[in-house]
Amino acid sequence: MPFVKDFKPVALRDTNLFKPIKIGSIEVSHRVVMAPLTRMRAHHPGNVPNKDWSLEYYDQRSRRPGTLIITEATFISPQAGGYDNAPGIWAPEQIEQWKKIFTKIHDNKAFVFVQLWNLGWQADPAVMARDGLRYDTASDGVYMDETKRAEAEKAGIKPHGITKEEIKQYIQDYVQAAKNAIDAGADGVEIHNAGGYLLNQFLDSVSNKRTDEYGGSVENRARFALQVVDALIEAVGPEKVSIRFTPFGTYGGMGGAADPFNLSNHAYILAELEKRAMNGKRLAYVHLVEPRVLNPFLNEGEGADNDSSNEFAYSIWKGPIIRAGNLALHPEVAEKMISDARTLIAYGRFFIANPDLVDRLEKGLPFNKYDRSTFYSMKSEGYLDYPTHSEALKLGRTAV
Repeated sequence: MPFVKDFKPVALRDTNLFKPIKIGSIEVSHRVVMAPLTRMRAHHPGNVPNKDWSLEYYDQRSRRPGTLIITEATFISPQAGGYDNAPGIWAPEQIEQWKKIFTKIHDNKAFVFVQLWNLGWQADPAVMARDGLRYDTASDGVYMDETKRAEAEKAGIKPHGITKEEIKQYIQDYVQAAKNAIDAGADGVEIHNAGGYLLNQFLDSVSNKRTDEYGGSVENRARFALQVVDALIEAVGPEKVSIRFTPFGTYGGMGGAADPFNLSNHAYILAELEKRAMNGKRLAYVHLVEPRVLNPFLNEGEGADNDSSNEFAYSIWKGPIIRAGNLALHPEVAEKMISDARTLIAYGRFFIANPDLVDRLEKGLPFNKYDRSTFYSMKSEGYLDYPTHSEALKLGRTAV
């Protein structure tokens, strides 16, 4: 792929982006983080990380010592899944492949947190029906959108508002997945409470229509997520636990800024996390997706909510914050964000296309352009074949 045109790179070596920071029990050498990036290359059946390609993929992107890698979203159990080619971390074969990946990342003197995933109403209804699994949601009969309704009706399966006992089982699934990740060598785990997936569905009043202790008030809607947090703190320690939010996101059917309870929902749960921190149980970090990106399937800049901001989080949560969302091509915005000493920046699409992204950000080198059509294809192209900057120059590319 060619270099990105009409973009003037900026060297960020003299900014806070290249100062070390302590994250839980580790200290990263800089604040450039590889965002969790679903790539749909896992083997089916089995949801096993790709045995031919995944090790090299993570190796390529962790070669800068001191880098924090957040893995692609990873299913905590079969019931939490619903995509054939996304990885899990519940079965021995899956764990064995992850162990090889974590070892390689550590051999490169980098660090890794595993993002723990539960799809809820974003699961493929046909997959859930085929595998004899429930089509879980926060509330009975509530669909993400009309497309999902049509898919579910075709598959002969209905949205199931999970019971209290099923919530307890999911919490145990999160605990076991976290233990599996840590036992396999990961430095920590990230709870996926973002993007319109199951935990986010409980928090958002658009999807949560429950009348029990998991619905109605903001305290009730945050209960499931906080129970997961508390269970993981108990299981692996707070320094190995983190959580991701999309406070203003609309992807996955969430209300975003249009939901009048949205800000209070996230302010409340952040306050609860800070309360735990003040009692000696501070999580490693909180990860926020900026309103600059409301839907990851849109091009950079499309559909941005420029009237909202995640700045509110800093007055509530006092620990490290990772921010993500259309920042690679906007170094001026990233530089402003990292002026706060607690901030790290996660890069996604351009970390796919630039395995040496950390070096390029540091030195102000041009970026490879990414090919969106290969993001989720079951092939090595668009996965392993993006060159480093020096390799790109040898291929005849010129800086722009």
